[in-house]
Amino acid sequence: MRRPFAVLAVLAAVSGALFGVSATPAAAEGDGGFTIKDPRITESSGLAASRLHPGVYWTHNDSSDGPYIYAVDGRTGETVARVTLSGIGSPRDVEAISIGPDNQIYVGDIGDNLGGTWPYVWIYRLPEPKTLQDQTVRATQFVVKYEDGARNAESMVVDPKTGRVYIIDKDEDGGHLYQGPATLSPTGANIFRPIAPVDLWATDAAISPNGEQLAVRGYFGGIWYDWNGGQIKRGGRLEVPLQRQGESVTYSVDGTKLLFGSEGAQSPVQVKDAPGGAGSAKSPSSDGGSQASGDNGAGGVGDFKVAGLVAVAAVVAAFLGLRRLTRRK
Repeated sequence: MRRPFAVLAVLAAVSGALFGVSATPAAAEGDGGFTIKDPRITESSGLAASRLHPGVYWTHNDSSDGPYIYAVDGRTGETVARVTLSGIGSPRDVEAISIGPDNQIYVGDIGDNLGGTWPYVWIYRLPEPKTLQDQTVRATQFVVKYEDGARNAESMVVDPKTGRVYIIDKDEDGGHLYQGPATLSPTGANIFRPIAPVDLWATDAAISPNGEQLAVRGYFGGIWYDWNGGQIKRGGRLEVPLQRQGESVTYSVDGTKLLFGSEGAQSPVQVKDAPGGAGSAKSPSSDGGSQASGDNGAGGVGDFKVAGLVAVAAVVAAFLGLRRLTRRK
């Protein structure tokens, strides 16, 4: 889905001037980050850490690509497999990918380029291949509708314990967590119902491997929640790296790290410490859940930088508010 590039460009330029950082910094050597090198992947919009193949990350293009997902080696950034999904229609706007129980991959064709007017969207499910090579895998297609009407979304997660699927809609004023049926049905529509507000203009989300935390990211920041089987409770802020167009997030397999991805050719995937470390049951008690400056060499920011970013975000928020007002006239 096309994004407000002008706004992101302004943020990147001002932030670069304030802090001397690039809007698309290369992944830092030795921090676990990498750069996606495949020239076919120009709009990486989702990210999921493989449990079957440790060190491999699944991603996909946003739109206008086809029924493909890519396995990328996190050590080299090279694609080690492209999987073609068969048994489905033509994807419209693929925005999310997640791995559920039994190594089942879920692909969320849940974006809406028409601003929330499509009467239904789709989720595709396929078994993760046991061998990494270019191949075709048959997928199951599920029709998704929302209880309160059509909407745009870019975030989809699968509970690692129950296999239940959840979607977070994308709204500038904050969205909602939508809960799907206990089991998706390949026949008829699967109705997703809102169960909790999410205080973010969300571009992706991920559940920790132990099923205890939810991380939600946006263009300019992120929030983590205690998951509680979908009865989420806000925990604190995430430190999200400044990226040209921040689109994706996933936990590492051991739950100790969060990896953040961006759209664009040669896009970097950057690493931050996950709240609580190792996906432990005990979460940080403070709402100020950001990591300390220089926490892992992956670009932490100090108090001065945080204050500057808040100021920049305020300018952007004011711009977006003006844009909404003018759009409604």
